[in-house]
Amino acid sequence: MIIEQIYTGCLAQGAYYIESNGEAAIIDPLREFRPYIERAKKSHAKIKYVLETHFHADFVSGHIDLAKASGAKIVYGPNAKPDFEFYSVKDGEVLQLGDAKIKILHTPGHTMESTCFLLSDEHGKEIALFSGDTLFIGDVGRPDLAQKLISELAGEMLAGYLFDSLRDKIMPLSDDIMVYPAHGAGSACGKNMSKETTDLLGNQKKTNYALRADMSREAFIREVTNGLLPPPAYFPENVMMNIHGYDNLDKVIERGMQALSPEAFERLANETGAVILDTRDPQVYVGGFIPNSINIGIDGNFAPWVGTLIPNIKQPILLITDEGRNEEVLTRLSRVGFDGAVGFLDGGFDSWKEANKETDEIKSISVEKMVEMMETAQITILDVRKANEFSSEHVEGAANLPLDYINETFGSIDKNKTYFVHCAGGYRSVIFNSIMRSRGYHNLIDIAGGFKAIQLNGHIPTTAFVCPSTLK
Repeated sequence: MIIEQIYTGCLAQGAYYIESNGEAAIIDPLREFRPYIERAKKSHAKIKYVLETHFHADFVSGHIDLAKASGAKIVYGPNAKPDFEFYSVKDGEVLQLGDAKIKILHTPGHTMESTCFLLSDEHGKEIALFSGDTLFIGDVGRPDLAQKLISELAGEMLAGYLFDSLRDKIMPLSDDIMVYPAHGAGSACGKNMSKETTDLLGNQKKTNYALRADMSREAFIREVTNGLLPPPAYFPENVMMNIHGYDNLDKVIERGMQALSPEAFERLANETGAVILDTRDPQVYVGGFIPNSINIGIDGNFAPWVGTLIPNIKQPILLITDEGRNEEVLTRLSRVGFDGAVGFLDGGFDSWKEANKETDEIKSISVEKMVEMMETAQITILDVRKANEFSSEHVEGAANLPLDYINETFGSIDKNKTYFVHCAGGYRSVIFNSIMRSRGYHNLIDIAGGFKAIQLNGHIPTTAFVCPSTLK
């Protein structure tokens, strides 16, 4: 018996490879399907099932391409009605995988089709629960993401289903079962997930707030629905792609791998109105970039930020990347359904400069320089971290405008006023400044190193630290 968690930090997402006696199952695969096929080949195993815990909102699954390439059967739980061939399992049904068995536990609540897979070894012992977005380590799936699809069910009603699913299907299971969830800390599919990506069910019964034995239904609904922030705008679009299907990944990559000269790049940008997406390191970007481009660095939570900040998932995209990273960027865009890349700048930003094309830059200053400026003048500091980060600790007098909601709140910034912008370490503030600059806001100055650098400097007053877990 082989169980492997294939964790992708950018999406805080866990896919799984299970193998028994020459047969394999893949649970919740990412869009790039070939690594799963290669993994099975390594063990001379045949992929029998592609098991989907639910219709994912935060990424586009690789189920369709993987099934076509491997001959595997796509499996969904009750209530799922996708537009492609699949096998609909019943609650309590058992699937044979080599010498192992996988029992179906229908657990509605996060979504109505949400299903967990309970794995038993060759001796019939239940050893692992693949819990999807029903149960996380330290949390449970938020019950509000399906409301746009199931308009007659409000979040509170879905939370009630989740309460029943946890208590009727999961909590009665043995304490020594290992829990393998679909996400960890950083995912927007929950609100209080642990950095740990696996745990014994017995430990979760003791430590997970949502599994308290004495918890009433009313208390559960109240706690699970309290403090939920609006989900990223791309979530409904990804759900639809997972239900209705999508272009083959190879075709998506092929479209985006068109190398463009500076002249062709500029012409295509003007003709298509494409977003110019610069994926270089933020600190490199600030020193010079193509006017009106936006920066979302590939070496960060790239895909979720793209999905959150580019409003139209079908928007044409032109790329500036570091040499040799074009396909990586395209793959990570495809994970969140942004299949509209039409080419990249051949030779990167250097070729643009060599062609004597117009360039722009963002003013960036050190914390030490800012301290000097504060001694002679009052400045306005804009903190673009998440609201809970800001509430936990921030520069005294700073305003909070989270990057997550820039498309809804950017109008509150005065174009004629100068702002000093920071995040935690410099990644998000450059994204923020690049987007605002592309919209005509030229009086924003980036604070290099962000809040971490401010704290290390020690000369700028900050509020007393409040542990995030105590915030209401």
